[in-house]
Amino acid sequence: MTNFDDTPARLRLDRALDRLDVSFRGMTARSDETQCDCHWGSEEELARLKVPDVVLAPDLLRRTWDAPDWSDHGAVLRRILPQFARALVGGLVGPMFGMYEVGRSFARGHWQQWPAQQSAAVGEFLHAWWAHTLDEPDPAVPAYEVLALCAEASATLSPWLSTWEALEHRVADRHLAEAAAHWEYDLLGDQLPWEAWENADALCTELAAWLVRHASARLRAEEVPEELLHRIRLIGLTGPARWTDPHWPHHRY
Repeated sequence: MTNFDDTPARLRLDRALDRLDVSFRGMTARSDETQCDCHWGSEEELARLKVPDVVLAPDLLRRTWDAPDWSDHGAVLRRILPQFARALVGGLVGPMFGMYEVGRSFARGHWQQWPAQQSAAVGEFLHAWWAHTLDEPDPAVPAYEVLALCAEASATLSPWLSTWEALEHRVADRHLAEAAAHWEYDLLGDQLPWEAWENADALCTELAAWLVRHASARLRAEEVPEELLHRIRLIGLTGPARWTDPHWPHHRY
């Protein structure tokens, strides 16, 4: 894979993608796997999932990761992972509502319970992609979308937020400003900015507390609008102290 971006973060991501190629080479869906030919696709398309390493058409790849009703979702996910991961990194995967849907597909595959070599390869890919996203001025997928994917895939926010907090440079700060502007409406309504599969309230509380604690000082250096800084401050308040503040934006929920 030729790449003119040779930053450490990109090189790490390239190694992670190559590791997926090696770890999941030769994988197939189960020979007895079935799908609805009225709603999912044809028998011929299903048969392609039972042959290893055959590149899938983009629409077939989308229907495959998106389907919620495989009898063995883990086997199907292992079959498509090398191609799927590269499509994700290239911004070629477009879920209907948000990248958290992709995270749910990873979660349905129970990848953290796979053999150690396989689960480690998936975990390293997610961490490498996240680190590269935060390092890249114009990533193919916005940082707030990759965060939602990683949180849903791993059922935790903590390691992803810790990585962001540790990266003290302007690019990561610009991504933080973009994310804060994207999140503030939901967080001011005490809602997580994406549809979590489980523990939405706990994830919302963690994200809000992290943003209030961590974002303001960094975003002042980015010269973000003062109103955004006020809204981040308001996220740290509760009850009347929040909505009677003169900077309350009068959002309707």
